[in-house]
Amino acid sequence: MTDTVMTIAIDGPAAAGKGTLSRLIAEAYGFHHLDTGLTYRATAKALLDRGLPLDDEAVAEKVARELELAGLDRDVLSVHAIGEAASKIAVMPAVRRALVEAQQAFAVRKPGTVLDGRDIGTVVCPDAPVKLYVTASPEVRARRRYDEIVAKGQSADYETIFEDVKKRDERDMGRADSPLKPAVDAHLLDTSEMSIEAAFQVARAFIDAALK
Repeated sequence: MTDTVMTIAIDGPAAAGKGTLSRLIAEAYGFHHLDTGLTYRATAKALLDRGLPLDDEAVAEKVARELELAGLDRDVLSVHAIGEAASKIAVMPAVRRALVEAQQAFAVRKPGTVLDGRDIGTVVCPDAPVKLYVTASPEVRARRRYDEIVAKGQSADYETIFEDVKKRDERDMGRADSPLKPAVDAHLLDTSEMSIEAAFQVARAFIDAALK
């Protein structure tokens, strides 16, 4: 490889498998990985921890700009209350701007980076040499989320999760600022009937071709 940093942009809806795939790719190539959704959750957690309001855009932006991207703890940040708070600040243009700038700074780390989220290939890293859009049917994604919760010994209702998945899709795809959609040059990976290993092998072929 040359001094050029290899950036891999991975987008897609919730529970499509993009997070697992992103971590596998980063590990396989020795690249840095960032789940950009956690940056919104970490900002929300910082606001909650300090007792700051969730509806003050200037305050939220200040906290977002102070965020340290290293060591974001997925387990801590996956708490439902933090997710709810994150959805409130994620619609603020100033917060999105601050976090996109931080994500873009992360994307140039050597030897390469893998960023996953909802607007990586379209907004954060539009020039990434490899863009993947990972998706699956709402039914499959709801089933995965249901199985995940049950596997942790918690109770879950499939129909409720299915409705949540559809609402999340509508919100992500319908928002005015950085809507969820595939970049025009993204490779589409539908994992509805594909194992994560199979998806990884397909992704690897695209990445290896770009590295050459």
